[in-house]
Amino acid sequence: MNWLEENIDFSSLTDLFINNKLVITSIFIIIIFIVKYSIVKIIKRKSKEDKRTQINMVNNIFTILMIITIFNIWAEEIQKFAFSIAAFIVAIVLATREFIQCFIGFIYLLSSRPFRIGDWVQVGNYYGEVHSTDWAKLTLLEVDKDDYQYTGKTLYLPNSQLITSVIKNLNFMKRYAIHHFTIVRDSSVNPFDFIDELQDKAHEYCDDFKDVAIRYNQLIESRLDVSIAGPEPHIQVATSELGDTQVFFTIFCPTEKAMDIEQKLTSCFMNLWFERKTIDSN
Repeated sequence: MNWLEENIDFSSLTDLFINNKLVITSIFIIIIFIVKYSIVKIIKRKSKEDKRTQINMVNNIFTILMIITIFNIWAEEIQKFAFSIAAFIVAIVLATREFIQCFIGFIYLLSSRPFRIGDWVQVGNYYGEVHSTDWAKLTLLEVDKDDYQYTGKTLYLPNSQLITSVIKNLNFMKRYAIHHFTIVRDSSVNPFDFIDELQDKAHEYCDDFKDVAIRYNQLIESRLDVSIAGPEPHIQVATSELGDTQVFFTIFCPTEKAMDIEQKLTSCFMNLWFERKTIDSN
């Protein structure tokens, strides 16, 4: 035992570990990742619904905790380093401007909460479902705005775009959509000759979900405090600059049925149009 005490100074080793900030930082990071992994594993095992929101919240909390703690551990070194590079501070700010804007964008998300995990949003020209957020980026599962289907692509948008781009929350479109589409034909047939029949068909295709559509339409208007199109289908006839006939359809319908109803109304319009063209030609 005396030999061990002579050859191994335990107090010196302890002081070495306590004073060695690199060792402390490494141990802290390992502990953080172990605790985070354990919590995420428990959430995946026990939580039946809304796992992504809870996991995303845990990831963000531990990320912020790790950044703050590491900054406190190395505060003295960071301060000395900052003083030593005072001449280059402007260049450093310019070089890290994008990262600073991303972090500010993340603070903006936390404070204003323009959307939640799972919402459909539009950021600039990008559409998608919010998959996750962190201090640097917003992750979207891309959605085609024309047919309301997932494209299979994942979009990674830097948080800096959230400060400079318009953010639209399209979450109500996950269930019901105000679907617009246009049919263009030449002017050889007058669509007003069969517009009533076409309107009846539109009501027929929307009759199955009419009651639900009315309630959902009222719910959206109540939340947004504005009037929106619907729930009755609307058909409008106009002409283009070239003199062609344009027929505009507006349907308030379940998102998953929008393309099916569009195809049915397009088929019906074509049949009526060619029937009328045959009659007029005779």
